[in-house]
Amino acid sequence: MSVKEMRLVVTVDDYDAAVAFYRDVLGLPERESYSSEDGRVTILDVERATLELADRNQAEFIDRVEVGQRVAGKYRVAFEVADSAVTTQELADAGATVVAEPTRTPWNSLNARLEAPGGIQLTLFTELDLK
Repeated sequence: MSVKEMRLVVTVDDYDAAVAFYRDVLGLPERESYSSEDGRVTILDVERATLELADRNQAEFIDRVEVGQRVAGKYRVAFEVADSAVTTQELADAGATVVAEPTRTPWNSLNARLEAPGGIQLTLFTELDLK
């Protein structure tokens, strides 16, 4: 068996706002979109997707490092960006709620936590030089 693609499917109450947030502000390219009398869907592309599985202890540790306490639910979406501080501000200006400002982590990245429109918890991270 071989998996060729992973899609995270999110049902949102305000479709137009969510598309604008992720496509226009975060900059995810639109790969496809479909509209019919039954509804609308937009498929946004990312360069690479991974599935990160963490046990409860690790999830709690990540939340403590990034936010100071456990705040994420079962799912959290993380995006690697060129500058997490700048992107945090851009997403906040576009309607996201900043849960925690960018923080240097023990694994040498600069991570910020946001609550995005539609109730999705996001981590923005920038890998820092090891120097």
